[in-house]
Amino acid sequence: HQKRLMTRLLESAGVDTQPVRVSPGDPTVLAAGGSAPSGIPVADELWRLGATGVGSVDCAPGRPVVWGTRRGRGGGPRLLVVGHLDTVHVRGWAEHWAGDVREDPFSGAEVDGEIWGEPGSGTSEGIKAAVPLIQRGTIPNADFAIYVEPTRLQVFTAQMGFFIADVVLTGRSAYFGMPEKGADALKAGHALLSALWAHSASLEAEGEHPLIGRGFLLVTAVSSGGYIAVPERFTLSLIRKLRPGEDLGAARDALDAVIRGAVADPDIAVEIAYPAARDHEVGGLPFEIDPGLAPVALLQRSIATAMPGRGDIEGAPFWSEGSFTVRQLGIPTVYCAPGDISNCHTFQERVPVAEYLAGVEAFAAFMAAYCGVA
Repeated sequence: HQKRLMTRLLESAGVDTQPVRVSPGDPTVLAAGGSAPSGIPVADELWRLGATGVGSVDCAPGRPVVWGTRRGRGGGPRLLVVGHLDTVHVRGWAEHWAGDVREDPFSGAEVDGEIWGEPGSGTSEGIKAAVPLIQRGTIPNADFAIYVEPTRLQVFTAQMGFFIADVVLTGRSAYFGMPEKGADALKAGHALLSALWAHSASLEAEGEHPLIGRGFLLVTAVSSGGYIAVPERFTLSLIRKLRPGEDLGAARDALDAVIRGAVADPDIAVEIAYPAARDHEVGGLPFEIDPGLAPVALLQRSIATAMPGRGDIEGAPFWSEGSFTVRQLGIPTVYCAPGDISNCHTFQERVPVAEYLAGVEAFAAFMAAYCGVA
């Protein structure tokens, strides 16, 4: 039945393999839409496919959220398919692939059965605008959601949480021959790094989530010194990974205590900033749903029929916007789509054609079985 459905789907609706060309540098826009140039084709395509109630609203000037509804027989559960369209810069792409068929990042060149381009498989502020629209009923609510982030057609039922911290230690500079007149921020930073790595080790020892793994922190940048003098300033950035079940606010407070406790010199001032607020004031929340839910199992079967060896349960090695639909709307949500997150936004970005077509087949079969056909 699923193979016959795929044949009819290709004959009746067609599968558009032509890339949509979007100017480099356009802003990223989320939730079944895109930047202003790409949001218009999304709305047009929804109309073409028979969607009703097609609408859009800007979550910021020129950044539309686009939605529409495709109705089945009626009486079945409701499915929300949501994602975002990345339009990222392509600096260096043409130089990297100079003289190769892949030189144009917007050509969608097919090489060895894979479609290449930037972005090819990436699909994050728009979801914040969509949530109140769903809560008010402007966009219909749903019983289950698929967030189309690249998963290699595996089914991700959990994601990690995260936050980023930027730390600045400010001391007092002094001539190198008279260091006693200064307050050495670099020396304080050395002690801080040791304390942070010890804190990370204690987080890893707290246990492992079966899909997400262990919590930890990673120091990603350090800077200090540069003059023949006592260093007055020390800066670092770090990212903290959280397992489902960890409290983000408590994790932030624990980190704050570690940082301030590591700086013993009263002449060293400490500043901490959290620049990556998402669905929490300092970061993004983790989530998990029951992988044994009936729609999850149905999606797994649909994928495995289309591409044997895919459709397994995994955890997202990234943070995306599924926590909005799970936590704020109460909709069980999975990540699932063709493509591999590990090559997104790189010179290796590509999607296997066979995987893409298997995704079309699997999603169509799942929608027909879960929602009911038109």
